[in-house]
Amino acid sequence: MVTTKQSPLVTQPLCCMPLDLLWMVYIVTEAVRVLLAVNMKGLVSVCCFVSVLALATPEEEEVLDSILRDRSHIEETLRLAAEESSGDYAAALLRLRKIYHNSIRPMEHAYKYNELRQHEISAYPGRTLGDSATDGEITSKPMVLFLGPWSVGKSSMINYLLGLQDTPYQLYTGAEPTTSEFTVIMHGEKIRSVEGIVMAADSSRSFSPLEKFGQNFLEKLIGIEMPHKLLERVTFVDTPGIIENRKQQERGYPFNDVCQWFIDRADLIFVVFDPTKLDVGLELEMLFRQLKGRESQIRIILNKADSLATQDLMRVYGALFWSLAPLINVTEPPRVYVSSFWPYDYASNTSRELFKREEVSLLEDLNQVIENRLENKIAFIRQHGIRVRIHGLLVDRYVQTFKERMSFFSDPELVFKEIVDDPDKFYIFKSILAKTNVSKFDLPNRDAYRDFFGINPVTSFKQLSAQCSYMGGCLLDKIEKAITEDLPGLLSSINSSKNPTLSSCEATGCGEKPKNRYRRN
Repeated sequence: MVTTKQSPLVTQPLCCMPLDLLWMVYIVTEAVRVLLAVNMKGLVSVCCFVSVLALATPEEEEVLDSILRDRSHIEETLRLAAEESSGDYAAALLRLRKIYHNSIRPMEHAYKYNELRQHEISAYPGRTLGDSATDGEITSKPMVLFLGPWSVGKSSMINYLLGLQDTPYQLYTGAEPTTSEFTVIMHGEKIRSVEGIVMAADSSRSFSPLEKFGQNFLEKLIGIEMPHKLLERVTFVDTPGIIENRKQQERGYPFNDVCQWFIDRADLIFVVFDPTKLDVGLELEMLFRQLKGRESQIRIILNKADSLATQDLMRVYGALFWSLAPLINVTEPPRVYVSSFWPYDYASNTSRELFKREEVSLLEDLNQVIENRLENKIAFIRQHGIRVRIHGLLVDRYVQTFKERMSFFSDPELVFKEIVDDPDKFYIFKSILAKTNVSKFDLPNRDAYRDFFGINPVTSFKQLSAQCSYMGGCLLDKIEKAITEDLPGLLSSINSSKNPTLSSCEATGCGEKPKNRYRRN
């Protein structure tokens, strides 16, 4: 009688299996489930894989590794093995904080700029400092935000980039809507989860302004800390999937307002789709309205591309642009990456080389944000300083006009109401353009000052000429010096330190011709 040798995966009950074999059974089960859900044509290959696994004994791990994708290009493209000169980075951040606190923040507080921001809706689309620009916001790492419909692979993409698949710490994924919280994945000395109320109460973090969205939202906010090389340089934010048949009030918190908060602070925004979810509903349309002014940070990702044949993929790619065209009113379309971002190998008979090149291009985009994080932060603080300066000049002009129009028998409320209702009659904004170096495109909304002065009486502000002291100098002089000298000088010093010297060419390869990744090969 001929007997066949069976694997312990078949002969042993689950309760008696070793832990590593139990992990293998779980991994294979998940792989089978996902492959069948994504591509029914993979049924034969999956069955063959399970048969080989059941008959093999010492080679189970080798067979399991064969279905996983090689991740070496991630570490190479993101330069995770390279050591950074943290001393220079910390010194530059210290100088940046000093410039902000000494030159920009005094005028920001004197003229209550942050209260103007609360009433301003469309004057400055794009990124802004929080209600109180803390050191946590200045020193925070670049933020990468993941948006899109439910179950398109946002959490799986984060697991793949961080190598968390098949570990107890991976983000939960599934074919159904799984992510119901805003999950912030950040660096920490050990792996632990942080509740939303703790993140909002910690002033050293940049999430304290989230308290304004209420306790219901803080219960839907969670942080995950872990020691990872990539998280030392960037922070990932996973968001709940967009469900078009759900009303806003059913979430229990202002979902769009929370998304806007993260959008305003994100350095890179990945909007993820898959071939089965290309329709645009009201919630997704509202999301793209919130992305106005941030087109340079948006990257569209068509995920799970290996689940389609080449001809079907071309049709889906065109359908995606057809759906998004009414929502993105820019002359240059956003960059679209077509690939499959998860740890398992690409499906057979698909454009593997194309998907690999698309993935590398996306990683280069991410690495560009990481490499330029300090320059972007300096440019952002300078842009914020320009807006604070313009606000101070406008408030000064309102105060000056009010004092000129006032007489002994005048009613202060009626006089100032006339000025606020029709500022062009008194050349409030035109005088700023004529006498100062201010662009008309940087001027804020006129209607915002009606609400601003409704809460803050004009008599509570001093003119800029009175905002001077013998020791501290004048507020206007300090902020103009920061905008024209200090911040550009800091930026140029950083750029000069990045230029390789002749002695370092051998190590850095500076003699090679740089590759233009935007040129078509």
